[in-house]
Amino acid sequence: MLRYLLRRLLSLVVSLVVASMVIFAMVEVVPGDPAAYMLGLNAQADTLAALREELGLNGSLVARYFDWVGGMVQGDFGTSYTYRTPVAGMVADRVAISLPLALYALALSTAIAFPAGIWAAARRGRAADVTVMGVTQLGVAIPNFWFAMLMVLVFAINLRWFNAGGFAGWDEGFFAAMKSLTLPAIALALPQASILARVMRSSLLDTLNEDFIRTARAKGLTRGQALRRHALGNALIPVLTILGMQFAFLLAGGIIIENVFYLPGLGRLVFQAISARDLIVVESVVMLLVFAVIVVNFVVDLAYAAVDPRLRARL
Repeated sequence: MLRYLLRRLLSLVVSLVVASMVIFAMVEVVPGDPAAYMLGLNAQADTLAALREELGLNGSLVARYFDWVGGMVQGDFGTSYTYRTPVAGMVADRVAISLPLALYALALSTAIAFPAGIWAAARRGRAADVTVMGVTQLGVAIPNFWFAMLMVLVFAINLRWFNAGGFAGWDEGFFAAMKSLTLPAIALALPQASILARVMRSSLLDTLNEDFIRTARAKGLTRGQALRRHALGNALIPVLTILGMQFAFLLAGGIIIENVFYLPGLGRLVFQAISARDLIVVESVVMLLVFAVIVVNFVVDLAYAAVDPRLRARL
């Protein structure tokens, strides 16, 4: 087990190094000069040169890359070109919204998908199975931003149960803040729940056709008992993969939902930074999101060993 853990940690570090190089290179080749963008078309050459020196844009790409990486390792993401404030503080403020939103949406997605997928698999070919598959197909097909606007119309404008947008802030209390995140979380969760339910059903049905399930049935277990005691744990491996991918998407891919609900999260920060040519913010946020994806995949790999006894035996 220790050797497996060390191999995965080494893979994580290599992935982070490669990702940092790719992100830095891709952002740096984007046309345009941040200093010229900030000063406008009529900026004087000496003023432009002084600003480039202040922003650290005159150094070589290699030196700037190592300065950026070295700063991130120490928790210093640099200073925003546009707002002239530390990027780390900006990111921390936005993570305090995007991370709870992603976890909230993931919890809702899992709470909906697991019972739906198990219920459909246990009633394969019956009306319940057809109904669940039809609803999940609809959930996959409907764009989440359209569903988000529909929920705003119904629950915020007509029923007035929720605010149409904005974030109350954690200073207003936990429940007030979570209420602000409820509609965005539902809009993010339902399409993901549809995908996860279909994967759960498919994985369970594949597992139910295995020899060990037929052996369990031959010993007198009902289909439901065999599903709960033997099939469910073995069917979780592909489901864990999807869960890991969904968390990364929910953390990084909520830019449209954040704009629909005017949430000041990481998605809106990246969008605003790209519009303003604030490259240091773009690099830092994207690197943070890549780090989250890689760490989640690392945790999922460890979870495989926890749920699959065959894998534990090989470690």
